Amino acid sequence: MPSMILRKGRDQRLKAGHPWVYAGEVERFRGEFQDGDVIDVKDHRERPLACAHVNRQSQIVGRVLSSHREPVDATDRQSVVSFLRDRIADALACRRRLGLDPDAGRIVYSEADFLPGLIVDRYGGWLVAQILTLGMDRWRGRIVEALRDLVQPEGIYERSDLSVREHEGLAATKGPLWGEMRGVPEVLLDGLRLRVDVVNGQKTGLFLDQRQNWGLAGRYADGARVLDAFCYTGGFALHAARGGAASVLGLDISEDAVALARSNAELNGLEGRCAFEAGNAFDRLRGLDAEGERFDLIVLDPPSFTRSRGAVEGAARGYKEINLRAFKILNPGGMLLTCSCSYHMSEEAFRGVVNEAAQDARRRVRLVEVRTQAPDHPVLPAARETQYLKCLVLQVV
Repeated sequence: MPSMILRKGRDQRLKAGHPWVYAGEVERFRGEFQDGDVIDVKDHRERPLACAHVNRQSQIVGRVLSSHREPVDATDRQSVVSFLRDRIADALACRRRLGLDPDAGRIVYSEADFLPGLIVDRYGGWLVAQILTLGMDRWRGRIVEALRDLVQPEGIYERSDLSVREHEGLAATKGPLWGEMRGVPEVLLDGLRLRVDVVNGQKTGLFLDQRQNWGLAGRYADGARVLDAFCYTGGFALHAARGGAASVLGLDISEDAVALARSNAELNGLEGRCAFEAGNAFDRLRGLDAEGERFDLIVLDPPSFTRSRGAVEGAARGYKEINLRAFKILNPGGMLLTCSCSYHMSEEAFRGVVNEAAQDARRRVRLVEVRTQAPDHPVLPAARETQYLKCLVLQVV
């Protein structure tokens, strides 16, 4: 097979289990190949380390598929389908062992399931795939074949309309891969029925990484006046209402998300305790303070404020602003559930920003709980990039 030869001393991270090879780590390439092919990765003495999808257009020039002891014959279609089927079967078995809901959830999480560049979420009979790398893009038809064999879904929809594909030299794309979707899929999650906007919603339709954290809102909501900023289609808000909240106000900038949140509240008979408004959460948080409004539980789950290391400073200002405003309108003894999904904002840095916000708001707080993404979004210890979600639960005292 063609190969990439690493520079001397630049193989330790790969040997420790990290699934990426950066362009600056490669000494030279050998043999004939095209970007998107599977090639060998070798150390400076040309000892085999792994095989990987290669893409010289990307700073991540190699994405490891397997060790050299389990080669992938990418020249044979059925071999690739068998490889994909084995990997997806392992991912499904992992979730079964964890006792996770088979009706909805993430069934393939890219590098953490050893299929770099492929994400697959399940919503009842429908699968939603994100294909993020050139190598996986070239395997699109084989991915569909493997998923149909293993999961036997009603259909598969692609949501690869992400800017990250630009780094791979790929255009954003979305649409059906197999089957015809009619209407909006509906799933049962933790006893709540949710309609999922697979076609135009955020991510693949739901923020499934927050699924277990949604329950926190229900835990602290009994008798509380609740504010769910950046509520999207109501994950935290509906759990709070079901948990006995006196009232829930959800805010989101998207009219479509707010409409679906209202629909989900009605679907679960919770519309009497839930109100949803479309608008800018930053502005509304300031307005609520000016109006003298106060809450017992506030949820902050904003979109990522930074997608690069160079934008962390600006992101920190955004996180500080919303947390400062939340602390100002929390009642004594009130709870703040605050989140960051920005990988480049470390947990330590996020804690620091939230603490500064509390100090500026002149509120004394204590940290009650720290959470991360749901277990169907597993983490590779050798690859910090696979863990991105931070969720802090604090109490004003």
